[in-house]
Amino acid sequence: MKDVIIACDFPGRTECLDFLDMFREEKPFVKIGMELFYSAGPDIVREIKGRGHRIFLDLKLHDIPNTVKRSMAVLSGLDVDMCNLHAAGTIPMMRAALEGLTRPDGTRPLLIAVTQLTSTSEEAMHGDLLIDRDMQSVVMHYAKNAAIAGLDGVVCSPLEAESVHSVCGSGFLTVTPGIRFADGEKGDQSRVTTPEKARELGSDYIVVGRPITAAADPVAAYRRCVREFVGTKEI
Repeated sequence: MKDVIIACDFPGRTECLDFLDMFREEKPFVKIGMELFYSAGPDIVREIKGRGHRIFLDLKLHDIPNTVKRSMAVLSGLDVDMCNLHAAGTIPMMRAALEGLTRPDGTRPLLIAVTQLTSTSEEAMHGDLLIDRDMQSVVMHYAKNAAIAGLDGVVCSPLEAESVHSVCGSGFLTVTPGIRFADGEKGDQSRVTTPEKARELGSDYIVVGRPITAAADPVAAYRRCVREFVGTKEI
């Protein structure tokens, strides 16, 4: 099932809830990132979940395995639907995260790994990170590591979604930021595409921030995004 996740990258609780109040007919899947979480704390997760929204908690954990395991155990108690970490933390870290995230009854949120940020160009990867492989090879290697660790999928550019599925299987999720409307601004993203193109490339979820949150009519922008990505005629 494909879906659009709205990146609620707001500075605080009031701005986020005022934004969500605009949605009277839908309960969109939302992403809570570091800015909002650090500002409003775990209570914002509980409040938005209580309103009936699914939540992708985007904190990108990256630390030693034991620390990540214990942190994921805390996050699992927030009843989010998806959370993530950096694949660069290695297979043992990802396995530890999965263990910590799994509740005593065996349930857990989806766990996905960030391959390379969509703001990272291949030039920056070579020059700043000293990774000498090409972007495609690095993303595929990180995706395979995430699959080996037992994760549900990865965060990648929509431009890489098709290849990730070919390497890791069609059931391995691709969650893809870097989405802009054809008539919109690219912003600080480097590897981007449109919602329609992301659908063609096989993205399972797209994460969309400013093209929706900064739109003159956010609800209309969200509905447009759903139409273009999911392929529905009306919403």
